Amino acid sequence: MNRIAKTRSAVKIKRVTSQAELVQAFTIRIRVFVQEQRVPAEIELDTDDQRALHYLAIKSGKAVGTARVVMRHGDAKIGRMAVLKSYRRKGVGAALLKRAILAAKRLHARRIYLNAQVGVNGFYERMGFRSVGRVFDEAGIAHRKMIFGGELTTKVHKVGAGRDRPLHGFGRLTAKNAKDAKKYES
Repeated sequence: MNRIAKTRSAVKIKRVTSQAELVQAFTIRIRVFVQEQRVPAEIELDTDDQRALHYLAIKSGKAVGTARVVMRHGDAKIGRMAVLKSYRRKGVGAALLKRAILAAKRLHARRIYLNAQVGVNGFYERMGFRSVGRVFDEAGIAHRKMIFGGELTTKVHKVGAGRDRPLHGFGRLTAKNAKDAKKYES
């Protein structure tokens, strides 16, 4: 087995099921979007977090990436995909995205879409998405809407099959969650 395959197989994608895991997801997002990309902190954590399915990428027991799926009028929006800098280009983002697509399909989404930063459109195209519409600004970063039109070509480990439904009352966006996430920033 080559080095890349070992790295990719060591990543596990887990659905967030506790407040502690949600804080880990928020911490990653704050680190990537707010600290690295200078997205205003007040818009990073939003009301969609309350109804989203959140996922964590775990490597060697450490949360290294996150993504969420939000259902809107029968469509699934994948968003807030973030991977810690030292874990990028190692299959973490691909594993997260595959899991998010699988969740959207299990929720019988009519359409799966996302708003991709223009600089990473190629990654999403390789994963089966196609660009639609014009480039637009979101939080000072050029984005483009992309729609999934492909099939998953690699096997996705199905942890918790059939459990991809939001937990009622879980994932509430609170000042405490945001404060806890900031506390864990490094």
